[in-house]
Amino acid sequence: MEFKDVIGQDTVKQLLRQMVRNDRTPHALLLLGAPGSGGLPLALALAQYLLCENRTDTDACGQCRSCLKMSKLIHPDVHFSFPTIGTNALSDHFLNQWRAALLDNPYFDVNQWLQRIGADNKQGNINKEECVHIVKKLSLKTFESDYKILIQWLPEYLGKEGNRLLKIIEEPPANTVFILVAEQSELILNTILSRCQMVKVNLLSDAEVLEGLQQKAQVSRDRAEAVAYLAAGNFNEALQMLEYEESDHANFFLDWLRKCYRGNGVELVKWVEKFAGFGRENQKHFLRYALHFLREYMVLKLTGSDTRVRLRPNELTTAQNLLAVIELEQIEPLANLFDECTFHVERNANPKVLFLDASIRVHRILKKKIQVTNFVANN
Repeated sequence: MEFKDVIGQDTVKQLLRQMVRNDRTPHALLLLGAPGSGGLPLALALAQYLLCENRTDTDACGQCRSCLKMSKLIHPDVHFSFPTIGTNALSDHFLNQWRAALLDNPYFDVNQWLQRIGADNKQGNINKEECVHIVKKLSLKTFESDYKILIQWLPEYLGKEGNRLLKIIEEPPANTVFILVAEQSELILNTILSRCQMVKVNLLSDAEVLEGLQQKAQVSRDRAEAVAYLAAGNFNEALQMLEYEESDHANFFLDWLRKCYRGNGVELVKWVEKFAGFGRENQKHFLRYALHFLREYMVLKLTGSDTRVRLRPNELTTAQNLLAVIELEQIEPLANLFDECTFHVERNANPKVLFLDASIRVHRILKKKIQVTNFVANN
């Protein structure tokens, strides 16, 4: 992967390129960022840039022997370590699945990875045998390049076994580079953190996610824009949303609120029966949209201005119509309810029971407003 293939993160890219050009690449680098922000793609791009035989000031050439091997993730001097399952399991045992996952979507998360290797309910980890194997591999000479590189994804899964890597991280063999890609620094041993130079990888902006979707997926700008707003900087989430049926969340959400406000049991049951047929992933996306809408609605309610509200024009109109209906003190219980529903959907709760109950609770929350409004009549 080349830097040009990594979505956004221009500041981090510039820093990494400058390290290599000035021959100041740290022997242990920790890329810390939230899921879907691009830590793993950045690690791959940095490894290719280090190994490239004809790199420019801005990127790897993409054509030399090293670049061609890196494009297939088969360079003999680049080693990978990541969470696995099974007694005495090594990352090398899962390299075929790992390469396939990276080539398919390098922004994947740990749950997707563990399911790919058949984890089911098993916990992933980076075990003692893997640490011993890492030390052994990195003690060997390079095969064909100036550098030996270890890309370790999610060192949080090392636990106390990370102590076995302290010496080689602190005093690595010549031209050995550790690139650790982490999401939660508080779960990493302090002794490892202190031996690494940390680079923060920020969440992607909505514009960067939008641009990435248009580059990597055949999707309309309107659809990409809607997904980018919901993804909240997580490009992997954006890609997952595109896999499921597109639906008009804005109008569907408004229709649900309207029915909940009226409290007509027959209408609510019909709505719930229709919604139950949408499937679990689409239900999760609807709830994610509901939380996104409430967050932006709160900004509109507090500021009275739509300049900082991340809603499309039709969604903004919906929010403005609700200003006389939903007060600030009602937003928190609604958000808590939608978050609770998401939790139960992920655990395969009966959707008819879950959302009928949620509809009744939304009705009660909305009716707590003392002032009677003409929302239903005007909408």
